[in-house]
Amino acid sequence: MSGGITAPEGGLRAPWLVRYLAALTMPRLVLWCYLIWYGFVLERYFDPSPRLWLSSLGIAGIIGSGLYLSTAHGGRTRTRLEPWQIARLYMMPFCVSSFAALIKGRGFVLVFDPSWAANAVAGAGCAAFVAAALLARRLVP
Repeated sequence: MSGGITAPEGGLRAPWLVRYLAALTMPRLVLWCYLIWYGFVLERYFDPSPRLWLSSLGIAGIIGSGLYLSTAHGGRTRTRLEPWQIARLYMMPFCVSSFAALIKGRGFVLVFDPSWAANAVAGAGCAAFVAAALLARRLVP
């Protein structure tokens, strides 16, 4: 078989990655683009300092817990969150704090690298991901 799984109707089912990409909502596409942008900055400006990463973990723990409490337990009734939703509540402050530390003093304007070429590469990474998701939507019925 060529990597597909037989669907109940007898046809081939798309591989899991294609199905995942096809099912991504606009908010999730945006979150993935945030992560892609972060990854490009991380690769370009990586700092091996344990202090930076431990501080980011501490901030993630404190802010992530606050976000979790305000999201899941902030109302009169508890809101049940999916595991990936909870993970994102901790990942976001980690990425934000480490991103800020990585770009400090490097001439960034907001989140944009002073190099147009670096911004183009990161933007192309996001665009390629979105294009893959749109293509997957055409492939998966």
